Amino acid sequence: MNFLHTPTRHLFFTGKGGVGKTSLACASALALAEQGKRVLLISTDPASNVDEVLETPLSDTPTPIPAVPGLKALNIDPEKAAAAYRERVVGPYRSKLPEAVVNSMEEQLSGACTMEIAAFDAFAALLGDTPSTQDFDHLIFDTAPTGHTLRLLSLPSAWTGFIETNTSGTSCLGPLEGLASQKEIYARAVDSLGDGERTTLILVTRPEAAALNEAARSSGELRELGVANQHLVVNGLFQARDPEDPVARALEARGHRALERMPALLRDLPRSERPLRGRPPMGLEGLRILLAEAEPPPDATDPVQPPEGETFEALVEALGRHGHGAIMTMGKGGVGKTTLAARIAMTLARQGHRVHLTTTDPAAHVEAAVGEIPEGMTIGRVDPALETRRYREAVMASAGKDLDEEGRRLLEEDLRSPCTEEIAVFQAFARTVDQARDQYVVLDTAPTGHTILLLDAAQAYHRELGRQSQGVPEAVEQLLPRLRDPAFTHVLICTLPEATPVHEAAALQADLRRAGIEPAGWIVNQALSPVQVSDPILRARQAAEGRWIREILEQHHQKLVVEPWSETHD
Repeated sequence: MNFLHTPTRHLFFTGKGGVGKTSLACASALALAEQGKRVLLISTDPASNVDEVLETPLSDTPTPIPAVPGLKALNIDPEKAAAAYRERVVGPYRSKLPEAVVNSMEEQLSGACTMEIAAFDAFAALLGDTPSTQDFDHLIFDTAPTGHTLRLLSLPSAWTGFIETNTSGTSCLGPLEGLASQKEIYARAVDSLGDGERTTLILVTRPEAAALNEAARSSGELRELGVANQHLVVNGLFQARDPEDPVARALEARGHRALERMPALLRDLPRSERPLRGRPPMGLEGLRILLAEAEPPPDATDPVQPPEGETFEALVEALGRHGHGAIMTMGKGGVGKTTLAARIAMTLARQGHRVHLTTTDPAAHVEAAVGEIPEGMTIGRVDPALETRRYREAVMASAGKDLDEEGRRLLEEDLRSPCTEEIAVFQAFARTVDQARDQYVVLDTAPTGHTILLLDAAQAYHRELGRQSQGVPEAVEQLLPRLRDPAFTHVLICTLPEATPVHEAAALQADLRRAGIEPAGWIVNQALSPVQVSDPILRARQAAEGRWIREILEQHHQKLVVEPWSETHD
């Protein structure tokens, strides 16, 4: 890969889940170490499987990798770091505020924002050329700070007594409370990220529309924040080895089509491409194959048969027996949840049910996924920008009406934080789900367990302090018990038969269960297991899927639908 020819000291890998950033970060670290460089590989990804990839148990201190002189790795547990960070922020308030308020503060500090900030805390300590890192030639980071994290750090209220002055009760600025004493350290870290002589940010994507759009969004955000030294890696580009295999031909054509439609923001970036490999990039040999010019012929293996489980048709038939309710497809971007939501909605409508299909994903094209709309079905969209503006206006009219000019200025700034959109969209969902009392509402991109708990905690906060004059909207008050009612709400977790998507789906399920919501089942989408293939690369990947399907059934959920790979998934 081009960026390894003259690498900067810091290499940050970023990209949406499942694109292969951990594999490429590990392979790059291995390649540099085998050139005689001293390399430290660092991961703060909550779904990281660096231990598994390097076949070495890791901790939060540098661990030598056997058989690779010069290579060490550490795996910072972001949940553990976030817990310590949370206690650092909330601890001083325990004896000063009522228990309900302290509990609410802890919940506000329990989500993704706190994990991001805790991760950045670790990044900053390592970027400062401390004694622990000065002996290394290169620091390679699996999972870079997001534009969201850097944007939070740029808000002035990050460095004020936010928790004491917070009047909206729903914000992701709270996690920044603990950073005030280290402002200069973080400023130096941000400067280092923007220094192209020291740092390269590697955007990892796959030749798929959703992954390329996510890479373009991240690239734009980071450029605006001064992180301009970027390199694009298109991972998993497939070239058919058996021209007689129709699945192989279709997969190759789909990848080329996606690259032809690549967002303009990515076209001017230096670019490397890595082919799709049949062998999973596990172990040192698997990592070497990932970066090699050619892959040895995969071993001939019999495909693993999909488990005997529920079919998609049986799943929808069971959902249709309820007569009404909310059906939510949840999962990381790129797993096909929009297509699955559209299929569920269309099938229910053709069975004679009234159905409303909606999404909050600005990149989701539900109309395109539906095609011709069946009778009895309607399509809607929750506009995040519009809902956020309405929410800000409502909070300013209620919580802000009695504040002085300085208080209103701080509240307005608070409402510009990214979590405001999360809450605003959630309230819009509440109004949409209210329609499911007498029809089906199929929701593509549903609120996460963290969002549900965050809003629930914020309401408790408001009730305790009496700061919200407008009260809790009735639709929201009804929504929380509805989401927790398995007879009313049916959550379907969507994933792909690969390591990272499965691990991220499991983390999502844990969040939902913490919020009191039990998923109705899982859908493994785009599986090769049920499909007839002859291409040797696809046969090898087909066999590898069995491991993840078994893990879901044995460790995560016993109700599973395995959906075959389809050319229409784009």
